[in-house]
Amino acid sequence: MFDKLVEVKRRYEEINRLLMDPSVINDNARYKNLMKEYKNLTPLIEKFDQYTQAKDNFEEAKAMLDEGGLEPDFKEMVQMQYEESKEQMETFSQELKILLLPKDENDDRSVIIEIRGGAGGEEAALFAYNLYRMYNMYADSKGWKTEILSANETELGGFKEVSFSIEGEGVYSRFKFESGVHRVQRVPDTETQGRIHTSTVTVAVMLEVDDVEVDINPNDLKIDTFRSSGAGGQHINKTSSAIRVTHIPTGLVVECQDERSQHKNKDKALKVLRSRLYDMEKAKQDAEVAQERKSQVGTGDRSERIRTYNYPQGRLTDHRIGLTIYRLEQVLNGDLDEVIDALVTADQAEKLKMSGEE
Repeated sequence: MFDKLVEVKRRYEEINRLLMDPSVINDNARYKNLMKEYKNLTPLIEKFDQYTQAKDNFEEAKAMLDEGGLEPDFKEMVQMQYEESKEQMETFSQELKILLLPKDENDDRSVIIEIRGGAGGEEAALFAYNLYRMYNMYADSKGWKTEILSANETELGGFKEVSFSIEGEGVYSRFKFESGVHRVQRVPDTETQGRIHTSTVTVAVMLEVDDVEVDINPNDLKIDTFRSSGAGGQHINKTSSAIRVTHIPTGLVVECQDERSQHKNKDKALKVLRSRLYDMEKAKQDAEVAQERKSQVGTGDRSERIRTYNYPQGRLTDHRIGLTIYRLEQVLNGDLDEVIDALVTADQAEKLKMSGEE
């Protein structure tokens, strides 16, 4: 590992020199690529420098202790340095192993999230809205941009289904573990006898893709226009500007009616369709890989019950990693970092375990 780190540090120093070269500065594409590489390597090199400093301190203290003849007070200080630096080396070594894990090439990309009410009727639709709000508030806290692509609202303000994009750097790295079945346990507003109901909502997190990544043949599309419908309100269109796009080879159907312009609705529908087609292909590839190695934290199984939100106890449980926290209100208000950090840590631990077995 450390031979590899020495090579990486040489590369880092080389990039640093190149970024000050006028010929590189004037070449926008090369400069941009080098800056990205430099930025990606910086956390690794900073951690390696910390490890190197701890190692130097350890070896210095060890040499002095081996030589002997130290005054008692000074020997105590040297012994403390020896123990502290040894502990730091172990910590930094483990952190370096994590930083050296292959990075998910999609981590920096934007996503499209689809939320659908499952078992529970209107109560499931209301919780679908709660999850949509939670993800939006989390995105806002990170400075990311959100936009609704399509929505099917209910009379009580829930969502039968909603698709929305979240754009920004590192979005997928934080949302990729959210796909699956989310279960809610609470007393619905419409429940007169105070009984707790259990409902489910399905979340699908897909990468946002462009035309180049997914080439759709126009002959494979059936496009229908219709008059917008829904729960009503000022944003519902009275003209036939809503769009339904059917991808004939797969049978996928996407509807969009949020914009007053037929053209804009078509663009949004195709955006969702591209992501769904890409996601289908990615799921197929992931399934092939999963046959060879099973990861503890899944990123795509929509049938898996991944999390329970228990309102009476203020409890959230993530079933994949056995995480239980009693901060439900804060989480639903967008304070998701504790949950996501735990999932990322579990995923890293599983990858470290697998890399050690190879």
